[in-house]
Amino acid sequence: MATSRRRSVLTSRADDFPRWYQEVLEKAQLADNGPVRGTMVIRPYGYSLWERIQSEIDARIKRAGAENVYLPLFIPESYLKREAEHVEGFSPELAVVTHAGGKELAEPLVVRPTSETLFGELMAKWIQSHRDLPLLLNQWANVVRWELRPRLFLRTSEFLWQEGHTAHTTYEDAAAYTRRIHLDVYRDFLRSVLALPVLVGVKTARERFAGAINTMTCEAMMGDGKSLQVATSHELGQNFAKAFDMTFSDADGRRQLCWTTSWGSSTRLVGGLIMGHGDDSGLVVPPRLAPTQVVVLAVKDDAGVLAAAREQCAQLDRAGVRVRVDDAVDRGFGRRVTDWELKGVPLRIEIGPRDVEAGHLNLVRRDTGERVPTEAAATGQAVPKLLETIQNDLLTTAAAQLASRTVQTESIEEAREAAQTGFARIPWRILGGEGEKSLATDAITVRCLQTADGQIPPDTSADDVMAVVGRSY
Repeated sequence: MATSRRRSVLTSRADDFPRWYQEVLEKAQLADNGPVRGTMVIRPYGYSLWERIQSEIDARIKRAGAENVYLPLFIPESYLKREAEHVEGFSPELAVVTHAGGKELAEPLVVRPTSETLFGELMAKWIQSHRDLPLLLNQWANVVRWELRPRLFLRTSEFLWQEGHTAHTTYEDAAAYTRRIHLDVYRDFLRSVLALPVLVGVKTARERFAGAINTMTCEAMMGDGKSLQVATSHELGQNFAKAFDMTFSDADGRRQLCWTTSWGSSTRLVGGLIMGHGDDSGLVVPPRLAPTQVVVLAVKDDAGVLAAAREQCAQLDRAGVRVRVDDAVDRGFGRRVTDWELKGVPLRIEIGPRDVEAGHLNLVRRDTGERVPTEAAATGQAVPKLLETIQNDLLTTAAAQLASRTVQTESIEEAREAAQTGFARIPWRILGGEGEKSLATDAITVRCLQTADGQIPPDTSADDVMAVVGRSY
């Protein structure tokens, strides 16, 4: 298989990774800054990626038994103050409304940073008996957390996300459901759709969600070796149930406190897609996620070429491929190829007069640049198989990078050095809380705690628990 010559209009990732990221956002037409500092405008192509992410995650959430609801944007300030640890954790990020309708409000309203307190109030109202449990709810919404150092898709003052909230009769049921969401929804989506291998584990007390008794995380390695936290799931214990009097009548008629959970993922996943798979030519989108899996490019303004391009589009559409034709032949062919590479479309088919005459085409892979010769009449069979190959190859490549840039260490200084270029794994019994504080002085954090074989630890005090440390976004 021959390799396609690449055309790049971007800064090299090796030369300046942050600048490369910003240029991808602009040139691939993903997002722009909003008129208020820290806000984000998601452009149509960027939003089409989010819609695909949302659809895949939502289907998994529903298979786990949760139902979608929508709660108000504004939360009475008094609700947040009922859970002291929660409000303390979020107070620096809150946006508060004090005036409306030309008058000062009797009680300030908080623009939701997350909805634990509002869900707590409403679920306490809706739950009466053990027969009402478990109550499994999810919300797709926007939230506001005032950000001092914004970066589009990674940290913005307003972003889109889903947040699940559940209530259970026992600690064991709540913990099991949290783990189910974390593995069957988040990890499965990240691996099977986004083609990103992730480390799963629990956060240390220092990094835990405000008000939670346990936080599980999915950590992905980006192209520069830094970590991106792409999804979290929280066991909230009975903290919010106590604050909001969320109780139920058990089978014996006694009042009991509920056990609650919350879990979420956001438009940060788009940032993870860009930095996890992108190269010096722009985005590389996994086929299962791609809004457009194949683009058919007509090389020139020729009746036979245009007809062949449309026939290829129809053939692929019948095969269930998400495909579109680029027949903008009034624009330079090289410029059009560059634009589609920037957007990361997994495959392109280039059709010129010679291809029409010969009856065969070249399928060009975005991830490797390889040109795969294929009979024009056989693309309906060949393309779906090649898309699956690309999907699997992207996961394999990302897993190899994660493995090669993760170092086993036995001392804090070794871990500090290794974390400059990737992840370090160090026994938690060696690092501990004091070591965690020491690493924090160099902007290195404990991304998660795992068992020796990379699983979620049932007990973080066990001797085999490993800390994964690194720099992060």
